[in-house]
Amino acid sequence: MGSSCRPSTSGQHDPRYYLSLGDSLSTGVQPIGPEDRQFRTDEGYSDQLCALAHDRLPGLRVVKLGYPGESTTTMLDGGLFAYPHGNQLSEAVAFLRRHRGEVDFVTLDIGFNDFPTRDLAGIAPGLEAVSRNLPGILYSLREAAGPETPIAGMTIYDPFLAGWVSGSDGQDLARASVYEGVLPINAGLTAIYAAAGMAVADVEGAFATSDFETIVQLDGFGPAPLNVARIHEWTWAGSPPPLGPDPHANAKGYRAIAEAFAKVLLS
Repeated sequence: MGSSCRPSTSGQHDPRYYLSLGDSLSTGVQPIGPEDRQFRTDEGYSDQLCALAHDRLPGLRVVKLGYPGESTTTMLDGGLFAYPHGNQLSEAVAFLRRHRGEVDFVTLDIGFNDFPTRDLAGIAPGLEAVSRNLPGILYSLREAAGPETPIAGMTIYDPFLAGWVSGSDGQDLARASVYEGVLPINAGLTAIYAAAGMAVADVEGAFATSDFETIVQLDGFGPAPLNVARIHEWTWAGSPPPLGPDPHANAKGYRAIAEAFAKVLLS
């Protein structure tokens, strides 16, 4: 639950905050991170977004309340971590109320861990959980933050695209994971955020998730679709043991997520 990105505040007396909420992506988890910190790193999108905001918001401080493995369910029931206020949502609400008018924006990535299995059978129950829980989470955040504080969610990328390089079965799985999995999930997330009047960072688009047509050169493999190449180049999903396969973004991927958030929060 740390804070970082604290440039010099010379000449600036009022504290300004960026509140980062969500799951492991919000904490910068990578397999190269320290195990005693649950593999958190300072290269996550929250850190990089704070740095991108520095020119416009000098002195901005990111407060990261996210927790690895968090879902919309555990964000409400606190099942993973004993937050002082009981759960991540209550902790966020308390922070927003305590610092009303001092928070420049809020980001949230949540939902991926609501899917009980990492296959197509998990889509329906996962979407049901997100649809049940996320609207209330967003309502509580908006009420605590006030009407003027920007709050943005994000769509997800597809780590299963990494399997494309394994042959025809992997390619079939990759296509199914996009068209039957990630695209419907992102449509559901976008609709919920839109209903709450909140912006959505287009991570799906940044990762070219559905672009099987553009062919590029992938190191170590040869010609590959752009979406496959980006997953290999921007995440650990295609890495061999002991660091992979791991679905988390690397520094480049986290940068792409940060830039997607910047487009809706800083432009």
